[in-house]
Amino acid sequence: MFSRRNFLWTSSAAAFLALRSDAGAQQGSTPAAGAVPSAIAALPDLSGQAKPFTNDERLARIERARQLMAINKIDAIILSNNATSSVYFANIRFGGSERFWSLVIPAKAKPFVVCPAFEGDRARELLSAGPFAKDADVLTWQEDEDPFALTVKGLRDCGITTGTVGLDENMKFIFTDSLANAAPQLHFVSALPVTAGCRMIKDAHELDCIRLACRATLLVYRAVYQSLSEGMTTRDVRRLTQTGYLKVGFEGEASLNIGEFTASPHGSMQPQTIREGTILMMDDGCSVEGYTSDITRTFVLGKATDKMKSVFDVVRKAQSAALAAAKPGVALADVDAAARKVIVDAGYGPGFKYFTHRVGHGMGMDMHEWSYLVKNNMFGWELDPVMRQNMVFSDEPGIYIRGEFGVRLEDDMHVTENGAELFTPQSPSLEDPFGNVA
Repeated sequence: MFSRRNFLWTSSAAAFLALRSDAGAQQGSTPAAGAVPSAIAALPDLSGQAKPFTNDERLARIERARQLMAINKIDAIILSNNATSSVYFANIRFGGSERFWSLVIPAKAKPFVVCPAFEGDRARELLSAGPFAKDADVLTWQEDEDPFALTVKGLRDCGITTGTVGLDENMKFIFTDSLANAAPQLHFVSALPVTAGCRMIKDAHELDCIRLACRATLLVYRAVYQSLSEGMTTRDVRRLTQTGYLKVGFEGEASLNIGEFTASPHGSMQPQTIREGTILMMDDGCSVEGYTSDITRTFVLGKATDKMKSVFDVVRKAQSAALAAAKPGVALADVDAAARKVIVDAGYGPGFKYFTHRVGHGMGMDMHEWSYLVKNNMFGWELDPVMRQNMVFSDEPGIYIRGEFGVRLEDDMHVTENGAELFTPQSPSLEDPFGNVA
């Protein structure tokens, strides 16, 4: 899962069937049974534009990881259970469990997998389509045996008896603690200098996938917007969105919040109904070959109030300020500061009072990944990182007025050689949010 808000609440196929069988049952102008709104029916199938990643590309990533291991004096990295990085390097997703699985990539030896004995055949099948098909050993443990001691033995067989081993950032504490107890002679550290060090710099293929995901999301959002009418519920809109993603050929979802619920950045689970003149906020995205988009559009059906328009204009200027500040060598904190200054100078301050979150986050295979556009980088890794070419971030300033409404504009931003560019055009206005979408 790559969303921060239950991204795939139900499968798109189930949503489509529900839309066809259930249409018309909800309040408002939901399409007649069996009908799909014309704007959604007209969406193009974009799936043919997506190109799978090859094992040669993954081998290049592994070589870069080994270079970073040498620079950071890390002798091996261990990627455990449901780790996105294991997909990134080896096209393997083991799944999360109380049983210990791991992919171990040494700096100077061939990789190996540790898994339960009854999963050995499945592990070999998973490996067979990846870059380690002929090289990786599979070490198995029975249910009454110690997988952590087995992992340490695998490291020892690679020549790693002392030294430093990097652990995936999402590894369960029980696993990290057990490995430390099994190998007191090893020094365990975060693998982030290697995993994030590789993943936060995108190549051309990765950028193409994110760009396509962004295009697909914006087209689906526009089609949903064109299909809305007063009386529809958030449930109706979720179904329309999932049907839209079925049409474009990618898995995706969008949350919708309405009226005063837009004053909370991630909204509410309470049922909500569209009314003319009420502000609406759509957020989330889709996945293309494992790479995500993350886009927010705020708009009004009918006429926006002068206050809504004024807030929108401030947020749009803040988004532009962040984009203008972004370029290689700039501290990530300075990009947040540029957007925040616009909002505070407009009277929506100080600090995080109305603009309650950072201006952006790194993006790639996870919708949120390192690094972050905020002072101190969320205190989880480097505290003062700078932008580098081919990083990707969301650019999403917002103003949230409790009890009234909120406005957020979010597009995804690619750091270029001399600046930065958005993958999608900025929203023109609350009343015509997709007027510039080709």
